[in-house]
Amino acid sequence: MSDGDVGAAFDRERPMLRRVAYRMLGSVADAEDVVQEAWLRWSAVDQAEIENPAGFLRRVVTRLCLDQLKSARVRRETYWGPWLPDPVVEPEESDDVTLPLMLALERLSPLERAAFLLHDVFGQGFDEVAAAIGREPAACRQLAARAREHVRNERPRYPVEPKRGMALAEAFFAASRSGDMAQLGDLLAEDVVLYSDGGGKRPAAGRPMIGRSEVLRAHKAIARLLAGHPALGVEFTWVNGLPGMVTIEHDGLPQTTALAIENGRIVAIYVVRNPDKLGHIAAALH
Repeated sequence: MSDGDVGAAFDRERPMLRRVAYRMLGSVADAEDVVQEAWLRWSAVDQAEIENPAGFLRRVVTRLCLDQLKSARVRRETYWGPWLPDPVVEPEESDDVTLPLMLALERLSPLERAAFLLHDVFGQGFDEVAAAIGREPAACRQLAARAREHVRNERPRYPVEPKRGMALAEAFFAASRSGDMAQLGDLLAEDVVLYSDGGGKRPAAGRPMIGRSEVLRAHKAIARLLAGHPALGVEFTWVNGLPGMVTIEHDGLPQTTALAIENGRIVAIYVVRNPDKLGHIAAALH
């Protein structure tokens, strides 16, 4: 196989490999590093000996991710405030691995996470999952079943209709930025939760805000702080499978907001402000 063929074979699998790595790690940069390492390993092996290139590459990426998760868990234990995965912005709804599900995956062991994603999300058989994570197929079946039980409540039972989701995102932005707390309160569920990830690098709440009253108090304070400093731009879009928006704040930096919606009300608000998690968003805007 020529160098061009080797590269073409890898490029065919690259989008899937990136999806697997991101959903395993929750970090765009770490996922790209894993995919790059997979390329180095792919280019170093004898291609003629590989019967199933896609399976080989998924195994490599999965094992690299399992290694990464060990150090990632340690880093997250010392993270300042709520940790949210790097936001991924897409122009339309296209992913059943929504942000609440990704957070639920954080509570799983690395092997449970891998078995669930590879089987339930990416549709691989348990023989292939077993080859990827180095366990027997029966053990992989048990890992996936345990994971499924843990994350069952985080999979959307009644996905919001896209136009309705975008309308709620626009109404949320207008009410929260104008300081119209009455209008904002009408959009929120009683048990709404606000997660704000600044990573200690930009202002953000140090813990989740729980309940409509507390979330409204937080937004009232935010609206007061932002008075006279409107966002420089806003784009309503899908963030990790949820309706939301990308804003350019008055400091010139991007911010993403994703809204989980049930029964016509917002039940969770996910705001990412940490600039380390928004480099790929900033690059896409320029």
